[in-house]
Amino acid sequence: MEEVLLVTGGSRGIGAATAVLAARKGWKVAVNYTRNEAAAEEVVRAIRAGGGTAVAIHGDVADEQQVLALFAQVDAQLGRLTALVNNAGVVDRAQRVDEMSLQRLKRMFDINVIGSFLCAREAVRRMSTRHGGRGGAIVNVSSAASRLGAPGQYVDYAASKGAIDSFTIGLAKEVAAEGIRVNAVRPGLIETEIHASGGLPNRVRDLVHQVPMQRGGSAEEVAQAIVWLLSPEASYTTMSLVEVSGAR
Repeated sequence: MEEVLLVTGGSRGIGAATAVLAARKGWKVAVNYTRNEAAAEEVVRAIRAGGGTAVAIHGDVADEQQVLALFAQVDAQLGRLTALVNNAGVVDRAQRVDEMSLQRLKRMFDINVIGSFLCAREAVRRMSTRHGGRGGAIVNVSSAASRLGAPGQYVDYAASKGAIDSFTIGLAKEVAAEGIRVNAVRPGLIETEIHASGGLPNRVRDLVHQVPMQRGGSAEEVAQAIVWLLSPEASYTTMSLVEVSGAR
């Protein structure tokens, strides 16, 4: 049986690096995107150029109907899912909590937390031996912010990733006897476009002095940890929160 992986938010950054690396190791990959179709198609082209199998599929993880349609498309185009990377997520402009709007908070938690729950729900329905599946693996992309708090920048983002940590622990225990492993990675300062989207394009450079390794990480370095957690080599690893932060 072939392994089928869905990477949410797979058009750029850690998601794109994960999709490419997993495809290189033999997974058939669904590259999910919300807005940037061209970037997602570019990831798919790169995978196919290397001899892999990939498709780009639109879907906003914060919208339940779009999540259902996304998973139906994966079923139809690639087959029964065996792996999920909950990578889709957002940050917002640097702001104190006493400046945050309700709209901002709802968007943050709808995408980062509820979206991860909805995607994991659909994945479990396909993977769990309880539902006739043959097992699988889920990796949630958390953040070192979950234990650092991100004061003065985005406490809401940090809190959403704290929720992902708790979600990872609870779901891992819930489905451990059903053939599903659930883990998370907690990236630190990684060179991706997400910082610019939050209005802090130089964030890695500005904070690198706080990293004991004295450098930012790459999306590929995080992808290596994710793909290992998805793989049979991690067969007895579940409920882990793996730090990929250069000791920050």
